[in-house]
Amino acid sequence: MERSYTDKWLTVDEHGVAIRAYYFPWGTKHVSLDSIDGVERVDMTVARGRARIWGTSNPSVWASLDPGRPKKRVGFLLDVGKSVKPFITPDDPDAFEMALRSLTDLPPASSPPGRAPLV
Repeated sequence: MERSYTDKWLTVDEHGVAIRAYYFPWGTKHVSLDSIDGVERVDMTVARGRARIWGTSNPSVWASLDPGRPKKRVGFLLDVGKSVKPFITPDDPDAFEMALRSLTDLPPASSPPGRAPLV
């Protein structure tokens, strides 16, 4: 089982999750593994995440920069115990989820994926 994941915008390893280009203009958000209370896999539509490449119109979700998001179908909401949940879209959702769950005590994914929030 793979215990790390990296793409242009995300890294998951034993140090936590690094979300590049989360803060304006290009700041990285570092999330420690022990601060992740949950992860939700969601299906995106144009109205629910795919059209938003950065930011939000929803005060409880923040979408990290991902210019390729309009071509993607799956996203993840990270519950980090704060009022705003990071919304991320890895290039390889299955590998990302496998790495994250292998490094944390999070339960297996529920099936089927939920609906993405309005972002």
